[in-house]
Amino acid sequence: MFYLITFTLTYLAITVYLSYLGYRRTTSVSDYMLAGRQVHPVTMGLSYGATYISTSAIIGFGGVSALYGFSLSWLTVLNIMIGIWVAFVIFGKRTRKMGKALDAHTFPELLGRRYESRFVQGFSGLVILIFMPIYAAAVLIGISRFIEVYLNIPFSTVYLAFLLITACYVIWGGLKGVLYTSVFQGIIMIVVMVALGIYTYHAAGGIVSAHKALTELTPFVPQYLKEAGHRGFTSMPAAASPLWWYVITTMIMGVGIGVIGQPQLNVRFMTLKSDREINRSIPFTAIFILLTTGIAFAVGALTNVIFYDTYTQLPIKAVQGNIDKIIPFYIDRFYPQWFVALFLVTLMSAAMSANSSQFHALGTSLSRDIFEQALLRGKSVAEITIVTRVGIVFSIFSTLFIGLILPESVVAVATAFFFSLCGATFIPAYFFGLYWKKGTKAAAKASILCGFFISLFWMLFFHEQESQAFGLCRFFFRSNTLAGHPWNMIDPQIMALPISFIVFVVVSLVTRPVREETISNAFRHI
Repeated sequence: MFYLITFTLTYLAITVYLSYLGYRRTTSVSDYMLAGRQVHPVTMGLSYGATYISTSAIIGFGGVSALYGFSLSWLTVLNIMIGIWVAFVIFGKRTRKMGKALDAHTFPELLGRRYESRFVQGFSGLVILIFMPIYAAAVLIGISRFIEVYLNIPFSTVYLAFLLITACYVIWGGLKGVLYTSVFQGIIMIVVMVALGIYTYHAAGGIVSAHKALTELTPFVPQYLKEAGHRGFTSMPAAASPLWWYVITTMIMGVGIGVIGQPQLNVRFMTLKSDREINRSIPFTAIFILLTTGIAFAVGALTNVIFYDTYTQLPIKAVQGNIDKIIPFYIDRFYPQWFVALFLVTLMSAAMSANSSQFHALGTSLSRDIFEQALLRGKSVAEITIVTRVGIVFSIFSTLFIGLILPESVVAVATAFFFSLCGATFIPAYFFGLYWKKGTKAAAKASILCGFFISLFWMLFFHEQESQAFGLCRFFFRSNTLAGHPWNMIDPQIMALPISFIVFVVVSLVTRPVREETISNAFRHI
């Protein structure tokens, strides 16, 4: 307990101080929403990585990798290839330039001004406001499960307390406070995750021995997983099996592609002053992702070796089926108390860095993208900032309610859900807005609506994981899903995203283009 109190108080003191710096240096709407567009590349890289990699990656996907093995490592590959290189080079540079040209402060505002559409901005803001709390709840559930296991405190109590702590410093410091604290939190995450990886491989007998021992556990894979296509913890699932479709399309592609449409990440590009800063941010972010997700997924898989050697059972059985408890249980049982306390601080860092950006995006969506479009035009900085903070408070209550009603083993699932939904909804309009001058307002509307509703429909009536949980399909059709294998295992984004792209192109070719003055202004720095 001494270590926990010492580490936690030190961490919170530094976090409060950095948030105070953000508050002191916030004097305008641009400061509160975009940190004045003067962010250092190292700050950008670590902040982007810390926001991207939350407790969802460490607790949720770490637990999933304990169930499915090293197949999850492909998500790290996509995180670096798409979530960093494609996001920064293909999208980031033009996002920064167009955002500056259009004086956009949020991701929905960038789309709205590019297409001269208040509907596009308002609807995009509404999607964020309604669905991002599910992702925020998943992040909070991750750390709450760890504290529940470690301190034996009721989950609901931990969840509420940590939600309030995170919310306070976001409301106070704006995006500058979020960025400052994210850098500090990112450094903690790197150091502790590297130590976790080294210790885990050492405890499992070294790299070669650990992987060999993991392969030898193949006969002990639960029967229901074998029937679904599981071929061992060091192998990919059987091609075209239900498990293969789920791991590839939902766990890997759902997040690995959906990251492009993440509003809280895309807005980071608008905080930089030049392309040079974006280029310089790439290696810092890539290394961060590799040392966090790569280690988290490897450790998750290797828990099978350590649990079996100690308890002669796999971790999924030890935690009675709740995969969100695998990493917390592993840390609590096999590490000294000082490291457990330090790891808790790491999870606090991961959760607070992600939640702070989520709550900031939720608040700015409510004020800038919804209320300001309808009611707040011409209002003062103070009035807009107040509404933003009201939006953050609203998001806090939404996240609280959702987190308390979500089922077990939901962290990775809820994360993949939000990434997938954003990918199908936003990516086509975002991509063509940056690269195709002939993209029209009608096409943006049609693409966004098409991607959103097809994705949502597939979730509710075809993708068995969500359709079974929501129960609408069973209510109307007396079945958990309207289709069998493989359709019931294919992620909604895989179905909705191509259709959304096609709709955008077709509608653009037959509708009136955006005014030439707007296009010239949007592309004047490109």
